[in-house]
Amino acid sequence: MASWGEASQSRLIGKRIVRLSGKEKVTGEAKYTYDINRPGMLYGRILRAEVPHATVTEIDLTDAEEMPGVQAVIPLIEVGRKIRYQGQEIAAVAAETDDIAKDALRVIYLELEELPFVATEADAMAEGAPQIRDWEGNRSNPSKGEQGDIEAGFAEAAVTVEATYHTPVQTHVCLETHGHVVEWADEQNLTVWASTQAVFGVRNDLARRLELPANQVRVITEHMGGGFGSKFSPGVEGLTAAQLSRMTERPVKLMLTRKAEHLVAGNRPSMTQHVKAGATRDGRLIAYDMRGYGTGGTGGGAGFTGPYVYHVPNIRTERTNIAVNAGSQRAMRAPGHPQGAFAMDSLMDELAEQLGMNPLEFRRLNDESEVRQAQYTLGAQEIGWHKRNSVAGSGTGIKKRGMGVGSGQWGGGGGANTQARVNINADGTVEAITGTQDIGTGIRTAIAIIVAEEFGLTTEDIIVKIGDSAPGLPSGGSGGSQTTASVAPVIKTAAAKAKQKLFEHVAPLLQAPIDDLRIGTGTIYVASDRTKTVTWHQATGLLGQETISEGGEWDRELRQGGVAGTQFAEVEVDTQTGHVKILKIVAVQDCGLAINRLTTESQINGGVIMGIGQTLLEERIMDPMTGRMLNANLEDYKVPGTYEIPEIKSIVFDTHRKVTGVGEPPCIPTLGAIANAVYNAIGVRIRELPITPDKVLNALAEKA
Repeated sequence: MASWGEASQSRLIGKRIVRLSGKEKVTGEAKYTYDINRPGMLYGRILRAEVPHATVTEIDLTDAEEMPGVQAVIPLIEVGRKIRYQGQEIAAVAAETDDIAKDALRVIYLELEELPFVATEADAMAEGAPQIRDWEGNRSNPSKGEQGDIEAGFAEAAVTVEATYHTPVQTHVCLETHGHVVEWADEQNLTVWASTQAVFGVRNDLARRLELPANQVRVITEHMGGGFGSKFSPGVEGLTAAQLSRMTERPVKLMLTRKAEHLVAGNRPSMTQHVKAGATRDGRLIAYDMRGYGTGGTGGGAGFTGPYVYHVPNIRTERTNIAVNAGSQRAMRAPGHPQGAFAMDSLMDELAEQLGMNPLEFRRLNDESEVRQAQYTLGAQEIGWHKRNSVAGSGTGIKKRGMGVGSGQWGGGGGANTQARVNINADGTVEAITGTQDIGTGIRTAIAIIVAEEFGLTTEDIIVKIGDSAPGLPSGGSGGSQTTASVAPVIKTAAAKAKQKLFEHVAPLLQAPIDDLRIGTGTIYVASDRTKTVTWHQATGLLGQETISEGGEWDRELRQGGVAGTQFAEVEVDTQTGHVKILKIVAVQDCGLAINRLTTESQINGGVIMGIGQTLLEERIMDPMTGRMLNANLEDYKVPGTYEIPEIKSIVFDTHRKVTGVGEPPCIPTLGAIANAVYNAIGVRIRELPITPDKVLNALAEKA
């Protein structure tokens, strides 16, 4: 049975290995979709609605079509159809230069009949609000759940807390915006350079929409600049680029603008939870009653979790999707979990205070995860939990410090959706080929580590070919923290089979049975007689004109699903300005077997930074008078930068020698940990994110 072996025997697996693509990225040599420029390429642009709700009564493309330098203009909405959000696509152009394309959009004639709209959840739920969807009202039918006996649970409770927690809509802010470069070789063969998390998903979607055999669409993603769940399909922009290219018989590049990225590229839905929860005198959670809602724009929105992580025997929940005139949600790093974790971890601290208990001990009593129990001990020691204020807000001075804790959980066990081959050539070169994409998490390097470990080589010796559908070795999309757990077992088994094939060639030379051969560092030797050895190149030279090429299988015994994590935060709050400064985050994250410890730590860092943004900075601001997003840019929509990122202590918590995913879980506990630390510092609970200076000052004023 295949296994990853003992940690003590690993040369590369579990070590800190520099990324193979690191030099290319820092020197600018790495080619992102935005960097692709084809001979004779045209530039695509999309005209977007600036009103939130309207019926299209007339579109005239004539002036744009007649503009010098414009090669194609197409409508993207029909007369009589409705616009339902700012940013919705109306028409597209392809022109010789980007400036000409922008000018052409300005002369497209558009006539609209504006309709009533709702911009916020409160607007949508108000009595007499305009119903903005033809197929369903502003409020969906609630999703309800019940477990145990809620009334009996509250009767047994010694303390209860009732509170409302809120997180706003968070938009996707991928550094590289969504987009494609498309080129038709002829009427039936299309090549697409895509900024995508799913090379084969984009290929299959475009093939279906364009009525082509899938093998006649090639999708390439050499490098891509962020997706976080929003880049699984070609979207309107990808299909539009393909149509413009087909019309003009020239390559077309169409990348979203930064404004469009905020408006149409997806978002993390809002969450509002009205919660009542109870605990017994000895500190056991006993009852949890929640009514909540959220908006993801014109689609769903109430996908948040709750109750979260901690065990509650008596539960009643009700969740409702609220529709507003805004772009729809898309998956965003750990969908639903950060919102739910923020509410639950805030609630846990409030209940602990009612009981007069240390909030960490209260968690221990209600957490059934043995992994997190160990993580609590490790994280508390690292942050110095014993120095935390025993009474919230009891510190002296203008700048007050506090500590908090939060928890999370995730799946990430992968699946049998990847094909891969490992080739050994007579000249000693080794190729590892699969169709997965590296979305910045370092899977290219992880593949090289696995193969190099199997063959006794270095990562630089392995030629990794990924991000291209042409070899016909499909792999699933990079979502749900599934990539490494899906790809690694297939690469491992392919390399193991290729190694056995090589042993068959070497065994006669070494006069030893195949099962007595072993891999050394750049050598193959006989285990029972170490004097019998050949170098790697001597061994591969025996292949002559042959190439060993072996495919792998997904082995579920090489992976495991489900991870736990906890985080501790220390903050400093200026009580005169309301500014929250995070001093330190300790993130203890279960990750199974870390193929590359360096990139695993990097993933934890990235998740924490995204959590900081959601906790302190990020919020889509809608104007209820116009229905427009007021901060659809990178000046007014705030994301963490150098000054907002604190010391982050990322602790890779190894629990087993099986691979799992770690892309999403590190962003989950951050919100609750920081919010609880702010409360511990100032003694005032802020239940609405982001925790901005005005909220801090208002809360302090109310307390005073």
